[in-house]
Amino acid sequence: MRLLFWLSLAVIAYTYVGYPIIMALLARYAARPWRMASFNGTVSIVMAVHNAVDRIGAQIDHLASIAPGLVAEIIVISDGSTDGTAELLAELETPRLRPIVLQEQVGKAAALNHGIGASSGDVLLFMDIRPKAAPGSVEHLLANFGDATVGCVAGELLLSSEGHDAAASAVSGVYWRYEQWIRNCEAAFDSPVGVYGGFYAARRTLVEPFPAGIILDDMFQPLSIVRKGYRSVLDRTAIVHDIWPGKVAGEFARKVRTLAGNFQLVSLAPWTLGPRNRVLFQLVSHKLMRLVVPYFFITLLLSATWLGIASPAWRVIAAAEWIFWLASLTALRVRLPLVHKIASAAGALLVLNAAAVAGLYRFLFTPGPLWKTWSPTGQAGSLEPGRGRA
Repeated sequence: MRLLFWLSLAVIAYTYVGYPIIMALLARYAARPWRMASFNGTVSIVMAVHNAVDRIGAQIDHLASIAPGLVAEIIVISDGSTDGTAELLAELETPRLRPIVLQEQVGKAAALNHGIGASSGDVLLFMDIRPKAAPGSVEHLLANFGDATVGCVAGELLLSSEGHDAAASAVSGVYWRYEQWIRNCEAAFDSPVGVYGGFYAARRTLVEPFPAGIILDDMFQPLSIVRKGYRSVLDRTAIVHDIWPGKVAGEFARKVRTLAGNFQLVSLAPWTLGPRNRVLFQLVSHKLMRLVVPYFFITLLLSATWLGIASPAWRVIAAAEWIFWLASLTALRVRLPLVHKIASAAGALLVLNAAAVAGLYRFLFTPGPLWKTWSPTGQAGSLEPGRGRA
């Protein structure tokens, strides 16, 4: 039981502390800067939507306003919309807009493939229905392609937590800043294993068609480009704004879908676990370890509890663990006085780990395509094509 306790603690500590420290040291002492230069090519914006009639007009106006001298076309794919989205697209007279209407819903990945096939730009800029790029961000993003080794670039996502409950705010606040810090360290050393799917760009000649039904298009594409010998990088001056679910239930559902997507990714693209994946160490340490950590949290708690039966010292450790998780659970429902910030962060940790367990169940037992497990309503608190991911 002692061995089990210390092994569990070591796995948890490595996943959340050890690996980030390793990447921070590599980013500091083994950084590989890349060259920036003015972009002289053309850009195709590609966006897939489903039932987004209330948002599509404003977002297309936004897309038409960014980098007008560089964006050659705005390709919007209506993925089997039934709410008037397709009809509205046909009525819009926005310059450079190229609508593609799919009568049947095929999922975001397959819809994006239609847009990729119709594109002509030197660079494809993938965007979603909800995010808004700050002025000048697209130009900053494209300047990274001045380095011939760079094949994919993502921006810096700033999340609004206005009106969020404590746990959901902790996920889009403390957790996301921690996550972006790790990704920036990975990019400084080589490449991050995933990007924010609502705002990233890639050289068209390097873009791979997405496997039908894949959820994590924003991991598959960067990893595919890295596989070809190029880099995927992040630019903190290319700012994009978005909002994630405001309630913990919505955040849990979003993470279940994303974490189920991790299992799906390695099943659809098994090469990600092979020697041809240059960032295999990062993928395992950053993404896959988080899928097994929940089970080590359980063994950490149970082993300490068992050892506490005969030892006062272990009883203290077990009691501290039980208090921590009970406070985490309570924080999801009640705003605890004085310690609500710490408790809400603990609640966010509980949500993320519970979602990893639920994500495995969803991946294994969901009948039919996995992409059909979310509801594309176009609302900030729902899971739709304009979502953000971690």
